[in-house]
Amino acid sequence: MLRRSFERRVPHTDAEEKRKMIEVRGLSKRFGEKLAVDRLTFEVQPGHVTGFLGPNGAGKSTTMRLIMGLDNPTAGSAAINGRSYHDLAWPLHEVGAVLEVTAIHPGRSAFAHLWMLARTNQIPRSRVMEMLDLVGLSSVARQRAGQFSLGMSQRLGIATALLGDPGVLLFDEPVNGLDTDGIRWVRQLLRRLATEGRTVFVSSHLMSEMALTADRVVVIGKGRLIADMPITEFTSQSSHRYVRVRSPQLDRLRPVLEQAGATVVDEQDGSISVTGISEEAIGELAWRNSILLHELAPQSASLEEAFIESTEGDTEYRGVHSQPSATT
Repeated sequence: MLRRSFERRVPHTDAEEKRKMIEVRGLSKRFGEKLAVDRLTFEVQPGHVTGFLGPNGAGKSTTMRLIMGLDNPTAGSAAINGRSYHDLAWPLHEVGAVLEVTAIHPGRSAFAHLWMLARTNQIPRSRVMEMLDLVGLSSVARQRAGQFSLGMSQRLGIATALLGDPGVLLFDEPVNGLDTDGIRWVRQLLRRLATEGRTVFVSSHLMSEMALTADRVVVIGKGRLIADMPITEFTSQSSHRYVRVRSPQLDRLRPVLEQAGATVVDEQDGSISVTGISEEAIGELAWRNSILLHELAPQSASLEEAFIESTEGDTEYRGVHSQPSATT
């Protein structure tokens, strides 16, 4: 458990502990002619890792900055524990964030950076040492942050976010610059934080990693809300959903399924992928025609497939598929 038993000198009530969450209501932000965030409304609840997904330029970082009070909204509101960030009496004890890992004085050591924040927020020195150990920076605690790699800076940012033992956490692309072991460590850390009852809101462009880390997703495109639901529900709505079927009598089963309106695709492992018909209907057709089945397994789309499908019309920066030259 990351939560410490040290006595805080920051008063809080049980009601405040229960209310730890992020609330976004009709949030909009315009930069000149550019509408970066467009009437967003969603909540991020405790006890889950909520992934924040969207194409490049969708407004994810701007939304996080609005939540943290770094930008002023054009309309709407963002609240942490029922209050705007600027109204929190002791922000570091209620919310921690990693939004820009290079926003640390390059001449200050990792220890000095954390100790400065600790002293101004009534946090004991032991917590600083604990966080340095947690993120694996104890051996370089006296090294200047300006000499850190991107991965080391990410770790220091995470230590900073956790320093006040907050109940609400925001991470913007927290695995950038980390190696495979570091990515796995962040994944396990985020999930552990959520199981402790914290609110964990994390953006990432790595769909495979989000599929392993998040329980819920908030998906936006061009600043607008596209989805706010559990990952399983989000992927199940994709048209990429199919049923994998194995049978020693595929030559008989295939025409039966096609006559029922299904689309059948042969797979390299000897199975078939069936779309346009449910697994229950496949089973009934096989039974009526005395066809033996070895496997009947519904398959949801991957998070990446569901994400691409849901944001297809909301991608601001799209590359053009190159065509082979006629002279090559």
